[in-house]
Amino acid sequence: AWLRGAGCVPIHNLMEDAATAEISRSQLWQWAKHGAKTDAGVTVTAEYLLKVLDEEVAKLAKEMGEQRFKASKIPQAKAHLSTQITGKDYADFLTTLLYEDIVTIEEVKAKI
Repeated sequence: AWLRGAGCVPIHNLMEDAATAEISRSQLWQWAKHGAKTDAGVTVTAEYLLKVLDEEVAKLAKEMGEQRFKASKIPQAKAHLSTQITGKDYADFLTTLLYEDIVTIEEVKAKI
């Protein structure tokens, strides 16, 4: 949502914003860096997280259809998240990392 210029979005009747994304990517990064284990006993590695990310994005692409998916910001979000969850690089703030993408958003006009 933030890449589309929306400050927050409702997800499961809760308002989520950039802070939710910060917490989520931080948790994933920490799990990969320290080799946390899932409930199933799988060690969380960069490769594991990237595999799960690929699977989840593929599900979204299938649900949305090719045209809607390509027009969405999901591929862009995936590319940014991929660099942040591997346990290697870690930007101070996700919003700073995405700033250039945000300031280049085209103006959205209301439809009546």
